[in-house]
Amino acid sequence: MVLVVRTTDLLASFPAEILQMKPIKITIAAGRFGMLIALCCWLSLAAQSQNSRPAKKSAKTSTSMKIRINHIALYVTNLATSTAFYQEVIGLDTIPEPFHDGRHTWFSVSENAHLHLISGRANPPEAEKNTHLCFSTGKMDELLEKLKAKGIHFEDWPGKALTVTKRVDGIRQIYLKDPDGYWIEINDDF
Repeated sequence: MVLVVRTTDLLASFPAEILQMKPIKITIAAGRFGMLIALCCWLSLAAQSQNSRPAKKSAKTSTSMKIRINHIALYVTNLATSTAFYQEVIGLDTIPEPFHDGRHTWFSVSENAHLHLISGRANPPEAEKNTHLCFSTGKMDELLEKLKAKGIHFEDWPGKALTVTKRVDGIRQIYLKDPDGYWIEINDDF
């Protein structure tokens, strides 16, 4: 199932200033946290769009709230294994985390967004490919070779092993699971 969110779908929820933006479209995998991710992405894009437009001259001062995505947290079984996966396979850099309790690893995903790993998970997550994290790379061929060399299973959208999906817009994408079974998409829309 794919969730498509348009600014006009949320008319009752947001101030008029945001609703006067040009329509934007977000397509994201739906699932337990898919709706939350979609909302965060929409709000982040809304805030960016607001910031990039020239300010309207008005007698009133805008008091609209600005919001952006901050982090996504994954509850993991083995922190060391998951940390190594996101560092060595995905290529994320760690950043300082405030707890210093051995139960957290934080990664930088972009300038203002993070991935937080939290240890303590006892049961595997629901394995639903529609609910996934997505990363982009400008070096897809190198990544595919690295995955093959490390013996890491990846597949196309229908599930054919070691195969790449080519979307109608030409973007190549693969799917794999992290050590806890969370689905990850990696594409070359970099």
